Amino acid sequence: MAPNLPQQLAATLWSRLMPAAILAGATLLGSCAQPGISSGGMVYPATPSSNQVDNFFGTYVADPYRWLEDLDGIETRKWVEAQNELTFDYLGRIRERPAIRARLEKLWNYEKFGTPVREGGRIFFSRNDGLQNQSVLYVVDRGNSEPRVLLDPNTLSSDGTVSLASWSPSKDGKYLAYAVSQGGSDWMEWHVRDIDSGSDLSDHLQWTKFTGADWHPDSSGFYYTGYPAPKGDALEELNENSTVYFHRVGNEQSADSVVYRRPEHPRWGFGAGVSQDGKWLIVVGSEGTERKNRLWARPIDSSGKFMDVYTDFDAAYDVVGVNENVMYLRTTRDAPKGKAIAVDLTADGPKNERELIAESGDVLQSLSYLNHSLVARWLHNAYSKVSVHGLDGGMKYEMDLPTVGTVGGISGEWDSADAWYSFTSFTFPTTIYQLDLASGDSTIYRQPEVDFNPEDFTAEQVWYTSKDGTKVPMFVVRANRIKADFTNPTLLYGYGGFNISLTPSFSPANLVWLEMGGVFAMPNLRGGGEFGAEWHEAGTVHEKQNVFDDFMAAANYLTTKGWTRNDLLAIRGGSNGGLLVGACITQRPDMFAAALPAVGVMDMLRYHKFTIGWAWASDYGTADDEAQFATLRKYSPVHNTQPGMHYPPTLITTGDHDDRVVPAHSYKFAAAMQRAQGGEAPILIRIETRGGHGGGKPTSMILDSYADQWAFLVESLRFKPESFGVPSE
Repeated sequence: MAPNLPQQLAATLWSRLMPAAILAGATLLGSCAQPGISSGGMVYPATPSSNQVDNFFGTYVADPYRWLEDLDGIETRKWVEAQNELTFDYLGRIRERPAIRARLEKLWNYEKFGTPVREGGRIFFSRNDGLQNQSVLYVVDRGNSEPRVLLDPNTLSSDGTVSLASWSPSKDGKYLAYAVSQGGSDWMEWHVRDIDSGSDLSDHLQWTKFTGADWHPDSSGFYYTGYPAPKGDALEELNENSTVYFHRVGNEQSADSVVYRRPEHPRWGFGAGVSQDGKWLIVVGSEGTERKNRLWARPIDSSGKFMDVYTDFDAAYDVVGVNENVMYLRTTRDAPKGKAIAVDLTADGPKNERELIAESGDVLQSLSYLNHSLVARWLHNAYSKVSVHGLDGGMKYEMDLPTVGTVGGISGEWDSADAWYSFTSFTFPTTIYQLDLASGDSTIYRQPEVDFNPEDFTAEQVWYTSKDGTKVPMFVVRANRIKADFTNPTLLYGYGGFNISLTPSFSPANLVWLEMGGVFAMPNLRGGGEFGAEWHEAGTVHEKQNVFDDFMAAANYLTTKGWTRNDLLAIRGGSNGGLLVGACITQRPDMFAAALPAVGVMDMLRYHKFTIGWAWASDYGTADDEAQFATLRKYSPVHNTQPGMHYPPTLITTGDHDDRVVPAHSYKFAAAMQRAQGGEAPILIRIETRGGHGGGKPTSMILDSYADQWAFLVESLRFKPESFGVPSE
């Protein structure tokens, strides 16, 4: 954590005088009260600081706000309340906010559908009527055309903060296994519902996360992944010792049988699935978020040892189907952009591996086994293409898509030609299509009606040059009336990590920004997966600075080409994208006029000590390694605030129930930024109570959050929104 200048000097002097043995670990030597800080007429809540100093390989680093890691501590709760009071008072006085909130609600109010799933002769899909806090799960019964409500999570809480995190119908269509999450937490609790009656059975499973439910072919029960019950704070404790269990319907969780675990490797993660033909149980093993895995398999009714299929942990091996003992996979082994292979499963192990679809210039993003065919979803310059192949890999046809956009997961059965998929783009609301895999014909299954004219907007892809000469693509979206005349408020959004690709998608919140006269820009930074494993690796560990350089080069492109000016340019990102924003405003605060870092990883020296943070080491490295510590220290946002620096207006957002990126990251960053700020711009933190990392957030909270962020940008960039009744001067 970067302290203010007097603290920094004191900590340095203190570290030189005290014996090294005392400083070898985290040492807390009391605390001193920090008075409220005044900046630009704003008085920030008092944030006490301590003399906490850590020794990293002979380098002493102060961490004066370590106490904010005690999320449920009385002092932390008081601090959260005081910060929220300041923030919401500021946001509530922005005169444009009510009109922005009203337009957001109006534009958000349209039907939203999930991709259907067929099981046991029934069709299941989610639907939101527009403004429901949570989407509702529907079922279409056999021989019936009218859907009925199967599960409405809006009835599970008064404030909409209990969400339906996962669901899976049994093979015979009799039961529904479903998981709920409280307050945005990654922890899920599973229940079983009788689909005919709509009533829940007694089944109740706890302490699961990052898992679905995969049913046994006879529908007697399902496989899932669980963790030991936490001994301490469930929202902060490390997640280790993943175990695959089998739950038999009607049994207590304590009776669930262990299917696979490796106690000698507590940080290996596991998941299990049943092959489409119902003959094989497949276990996937991972280590953190690195896109590599191991595979084991055994016949579904066997209780014997699992067969090693691919266990070298040298690449990704994504099983897409098994038929007649032939396993079909997508892999990145010797193919950074992905290829399709097949391998025979025999009693002696896997044999006769063969390549079906070779690596190409595009990224093979996913592969599906449907209608005895292979459906390949590709990324071409960060947008979707889809091709259908025979089981020998031969091309059958390429699907026609409406425009440059993104195809969502394709849902269907291994032995049926009927399938569904979703399609979306910046000005194309997410639409569900029904696909005839035999002919390749698509028809609209569910299409929303949204209160806007897509012809009024333009989305284009441009390419720019990053600091080291790398060419990077970026989507630029705007209303047709907007010209490159250096007058446009612009929102630059990025991520750049974990092999995750940013592709075109419809966002009613971004559409409101465009209606207000703003430009929306989304670059495909290194660290993402848009161009395969090499593109991802070029933005990891010691190469992480490339991500920040790519983002700042995107900003330079927008200001050079006339889309905006530095005093009209805002940046936004969440999670790893929050780190991106935090790093960029601490490295180049002069480049940006406002910043919106959300649920960010801000303390790069301690991120791996909480919940699932250790799993991110493949992207970041950790401070436990001397060379990696030196790299992390250079860009860690909480350690690189500079006292007296003029930082742009910044609205930090987080949730107090975030157990993915614990909110202490944002708390400490806000405290450091408020202490360091030498300019007049506000440094605020908005803390969602009963909110998590973002998943399962109720619609009302989402609308309030966007209204606050867009209002903050209006105030910070000092521009007049162009439409929907914003009050005139």
